[in-house]
Amino acid sequence: MKNIVYLVFMMSFSFVQGQNNKETTIYKDQQQFWGTWSLISVENINADGSKIFPYGEHPVGMLLFTKEGKYAVQILKANRSKVLANDKAKATTEENAMLVQGNNSHFGTYTMDEDKQVIVFNVQHAFYPNWEGISQVRTYSLKNNLLTYTVTTPTSGGAAVAKVVWKKD
Repeated sequence: MKNIVYLVFMMSFSFVQGQNNKETTIYKDQQQFWGTWSLISVENINADGSKIFPYGEHPVGMLLFTKEGKYAVQILKANRSKVLANDKAKATTEENAMLVQGNNSHFGTYTMDEDKQVIVFNVQHAFYPNWEGISQVRTYSLKNNLLTYTVTTPTSGGAAVAKVVWKKD
C-alpha cells in the first residue's frame, strides 16, 4: 500500500512539473515581446499591388506588451496640423477629419501562438469603435528585433491589407 501511495504521489508530482514546465516555456517564449516597441512603418497594400502610407512615410507610435497579457497600440501621423482654436471641442470639420485620419489606437489583452506565428489582439477599447469588443488576428514575423504583422481588416476598409513594422526599444 505504501508503494502505491508513493507511486501515485510521484505520478502526480511529475504531471504538475510537466504542466509547470509547459507554462514556463510559453512564458520564456513570449518574454521577447514584452516591453515597448517603436513604430517604423504602416503600409497599406491594395488589391492591385499599389501601396499607400495612411499615416505618412514616417509615422510615430508605440506598442506595449506586458507579461500579464495586456497590450496598447498608439499610431499617429507624424506631421499633423494643430487645431487653430487651441481647443479640440472647437476644431473645424476639416481639422477633425485630419485628427481622425491621423490616429489609430487601441488596447486590451493579447494572446500568441508562436507555432502559427499569430498574435490575437482582444480589443477592449479603440479610437476606431468598430474594433471594440472583437479579436483582431495578426500573422507576424520577428527577426532582428523587428516585429512585422499583417492587418487584414485595416481601418481604411476595402480590400487593402496593412503591413505594420515595429522595432523593439
